[in-house]
Amino acid sequence: MTVNGALAGLVAITAPCAFVSVMSSAIIGLIAGFIVVLAVIFFDKRKIDDPAGALSVHLVNGMWGTIAVGLFATADSPGGGADGLFHGGGMGPLTAQLVSTLAVGAFAFGVAFVAWSLIKALLGLRVDPEDEMRGLDHSEMGMEAYPVDLTAD
Repeated sequence: MTVNGALAGLVAITAPCAFVSVMSSAIIGLIAGFIVVLAVIFFDKRKIDDPAGALSVHLVNGMWGTIAVGLFATADSPGGGADGLFHGGGMGPLTAQLVSTLAVGAFAFGVAFVAWSLIKALLGLRVDPEDEMRGLDHSEMGMEAYPVDLTAD
């Protein structure tokens, strides 16, 4: 979880890095560390299979970082632009970031849903139960990756 917290901070600061101060970037990263923990719990409770925490780190904190531009941006930053809500810019920049985050999310979901549906219809999403029990190293590679059986008595 510690590594995911650090990764979440890096992901969250990617979108706003040219538009926020150093202090704001630290705050954004710190908030991302808390968000990733809550997101892991959220996905676990809903039984969404995310063993590496990719959704929690990349999806949730990518969205947080994109929205954070509308909160923490400063017009005198290297990226220029408008001030965010916390720097007197009003709701305009935050609204723009929220709308764009939702639009990109809807587009990405739509494309992924179509691709996922095609893969499911043409190839299937799961391997045969026998291959899964025997191990994919046999069915995919024709050999054992780990010849020691740790489940044997």
